[in-house]
Amino acid sequence: MSLPDDLPISQSLAVFFGVTGFEWLTEGRTELFNALAIALASGIAIFIVRRWLHKRQRNEH
Repeated sequence: MSLPDDLPISQSLAVFFGVTGFEWLTEGRTELFNALAIALASGIAIFIVRRWLHKRQRNEH
């Protein structure tokens, strides 16, 4: 079973590293669970928006 092409893996990783980097710079430590939760939530949101836009474009044609 292959993964769909529209999974936002790179965007989710960017959010994860951005959150952990920001926490490390501001607080001197990172909370990996919080960063992972934020990255997963943003990845799911990006995935849903991409699916919705794809269905919308397909219905217009």
